[in-house]
Amino acid sequence: MIDIAIDLGTATVLVYVKGKGVVYEEPSVVAVDKATGKVLKVGKDAQMMLGRTPGNILAVKPLQDGVISQYDVTLKMLKYFIRKATGPTIFKPRVMVCVPSGITEVEERAVYDATIAAGAKKTYLIEEPLAAAIGAGIDVSKPKGHMIVDIGGGTTDIAVISLGSIVVSDSVKMAGNKIDEEIIKYIRRKHNVLVGEVTAEEIKKKIGCVWPFDNQYVMDVKGRCLKEGLPKMIEINSEEVREAITPMAKSIVDAICHVLERTPPELVGDIAASGIVMTGGGSLLYGMDRLIERASGIKTYIAENPTSCVVIGTGRSLDNMQVLPEGIINISRQRQERL
Repeated sequence: MIDIAIDLGTATVLVYVKGKGVVYEEPSVVAVDKATGKVLKVGKDAQMMLGRTPGNILAVKPLQDGVISQYDVTLKMLKYFIRKATGPTIFKPRVMVCVPSGITEVEERAVYDATIAAGAKKTYLIEEPLAAAIGAGIDVSKPKGHMIVDIGGGTTDIAVISLGSIVVSDSVKMAGNKIDEEIIKYIRRKHNVLVGEVTAEEIKKKIGCVWPFDNQYVMDVKGRCLKEGLPKMIEINSEEVREAITPMAKSIVDAICHVLERTPPELVGDIAASGIVMTGGGSLLYGMDRLIERASGIKTYIAENPTSCVVIGTGRSLDNMQVLPEGIINISRQRQERL
């Protein structure tokens, strides 16, 4: 029996096979032929097509804000990754998928149905913050409070974990993709130049920050001048990028402080002693940990391999499949009960 863990992220899909570790890390982008509906490319090859396709080919991101927005395309993408991970076999694998903590019952059901339809024998779901904490090396089974902040592509999941379960949580739709959007808006507003998503992501990775660098960094950016409609090269510096994305970063910090306000005092004491752990690609944004530390007054640090924490934690949870309920876990109802 093959056991697979999948981090079905808005920006990236990571696949973990039990006994092998993380085997695939690909962008969650699919290129589809409009006429036939046939999947042409998945992952890195499809990402290269974003904004560059002819009329008959559509390069899409089938997941938005951490949940499925295009069911059929997501199904084809899952089929591709499951077949790639299992290889030629007649046995269907057991699959564990992580989902955002703010997911609704309908969105949860969509993930479950798509995974079963993609070829899974049994499907199990796990909440992202819990998987991230396990992947970061935290012993979640003890009666001790830990705070995890997972900044992904579509959502930022914040949770306080104790005794192997989430005590207080929040999921805000402010993360990597929204930061890219803010960079695009800022350049359009200030320089009157339109840049694409791929360029915005490159700017974020190279000179993006929410805390001033010791030295200011500069980057040449190509785009389309909105006045003349012609190509234009402009120079962007790290201070401009910080100005563009700081409001978004402050919204994430506000959500963290709001979760702390709702956390039982004993657990807040534990968090103050152990610190806040950050995971996800968004945690690599320069100064994000400092911004959270200054606002909360609690030591904040980035986990080792932050981008892989969620899938590694999901993979480690494969050992507990025997005691986990199959199918949807009704996260929305659990959240209501916690409130």
